[in-house]
Amino acid sequence: MLVLLIIFMVTAPMLQSGIDVKLPVARRASAVETAAVTITIPLSFRRDQIVYIGDDPVRSVVFQERIRQTMEGRTNKQVYLRGDRGIEYQDLMTVMSRLKEAGVENVGLLATEIDR
Repeated sequence: MLVLLIIFMVTAPMLQSGIDVKLPVARRASAVETAAVTITIPLSFRRDQIVYIGDDPVRSVVFQERIRQTMEGRTNKQVYLRGDRGIEYQDLMTVMSRLKEAGVENVGLLATEIDR
């Protein structure tokens, strides 16, 4: 029983997989402390036009309406944007403009802190 428990404890974190994104690095990245909406732009965005709201994949054509619905009734109209370091600047700007059109007031960019 103890061996099985240890095996489950070791393998459980491996089973939880999210979206694989290589965030850019920054010298002064700080941790996000609020439970805000997180938008992820994967490297495959240019090919399939899919972004993620949290862990939910959303096609680009309905993205703006989904964000508008998410922001409805919220006092804090802020989202955090995670983009793979390999995405093109135009893709990032396209998503940011759609966020602004959907009523988002502040867009924070997430990065990984450089290991010193």
